[in-house]
Amino acid sequence: MTQPLELDTEEAVNIPDVLPVLPIRDAVVFPYIILPLSVGRESGLSAVNRALEDSRMILLVSQRDSEQEEPTAKDLFEVGTVAAIMRMLKLPDGRIRILVQGLARARLGAVHQTEPFLKARVEPIAVAAEEAETGSAVEADALMRSVRERLEQAAGLGRSISPDVLVIAASLHDPGRLADLAASNLELEVDEAQGLLEITDPLRRLSEVSSLLNREIQVLTVQQEISSEARGEMDRSQREYFLRQQLKAIQQELGESDELGEEITAFRKLAADKKLSDEATEEMERQIRRLERSHPDSAETTITRTFLEWLTGLPWGETSEDRLDLDDAREVLNEDHYDLEKVKERILEFLAVRKLKSDTKGPLLCFVGPPGVGKTSLGRSIARAMGRKFVRLSLGGVRDEAEIRGHRRTYVGALPGRILQSLNQAGTNNPVFMLDEIDKIGSDYRGDPSSALLEVL
Repeated sequence: MTQPLELDTEEAVNIPDVLPVLPIRDAVVFPYIILPLSVGRESGLSAVNRALEDSRMILLVSQRDSEQEEPTAKDLFEVGTVAAIMRMLKLPDGRIRILVQGLARARLGAVHQTEPFLKARVEPIAVAAEEAETGSAVEADALMRSVRERLEQAAGLGRSISPDVLVIAASLHDPGRLADLAASNLELEVDEAQGLLEITDPLRRLSEVSSLLNREIQVLTVQQEISSEARGEMDRSQREYFLRQQLKAIQQELGESDELGEEITAFRKLAADKKLSDEATEEMERQIRRLERSHPDSAETTITRTFLEWLTGLPWGETSEDRLDLDDAREVLNEDHYDLEKVKERILEFLAVRKLKSDTKGPLLCFVGPPGVGKTSLGRSIARAMGRKFVRLSLGGVRDEAEIRGHRRTYVGALPGRILQSLNQAGTNNPVFMLDEIDKIGSDYRGDPSSALLEVL
């Protein structure tokens, strides 16, 4: 038994009362739309084969949950589309590819069969005359013109809409069909597309599609602006690179040297000779890239250049070899100082521990006494005995933490702390440091140098 369905056009389609049901994932098929579908589930293959044997018609209904492998009638939306299977192609992996054309909206009715595929009663949804005539002809014409214009605008902004679709849209005079055509060419979520499918009033459906097109145009406009800005940045970078290459060529023709380029080459050579650590090498490359992008006369270039000079000037791989001969050390101490036997014995004990355990870290020698008793000269004697460089750092009157920690690099003329400066002067990374007058460090509003010194030690 079949019944004619009067569609919102002059055509009439005979739809059987009961049809096989094909659940589809992540898609909604609208009437009059031709769409390819891939079918891989056993139940879907059986439903398609039965439809081909009978009337070639099948009810396409979207799943509520696309992850559901074997959906039942409860897992499907209530409204779907009756479609005609136009073509079928079998694939090597066992799946089939079908080309369907939507015919009419229909409601999923009582289930007649669940195995081996779902078969249910079909309740066609006809467009009621009073719904089709809702609203004035002027409103319908205005909405249709608006949707056509927005479709063209979306296509111009990059939405992949075929020119044939625009031609068909221009020739349609039915609000419902135009709404379905426009909705099928928008990348809508399943819930949004299903909501449009369930609206039977053509004008209301067209109005919803118009709102969705407005949103799509706004998104496309912002996307195009972002792309234009990115393209502009890239074009500007390419232009700057091209101009710099031209400037370099002109300087070579004039016999002028590229001072900044020579400096960068020198910094890289120094870094290779100094055998910087991985962390220092990474920081140096970052600063060199910044220097390459900077204007030669800018303040930032001066700051970066100063930092690189200090970074490559430090004695990274320069280490003095220790000479831990206790007899020689005793002889040096006796040559340089008369008496002070207890002090000399303590120094020799310290050197003996260093000889037994060369990787000892942390112990410090603290010399206490009035001015002129030989505290500084004892440190110099220790350095001579061990074969190391000697560095004296006077901390008397230091009140600024920056003297210990170093200044922030953002300041023009920023310098590292005095300990790093002394290392640079010594030329080795293991000199004997004499921190002189450590008891005369003061603190004021510029910070507490003693706390900064404790952190360093």
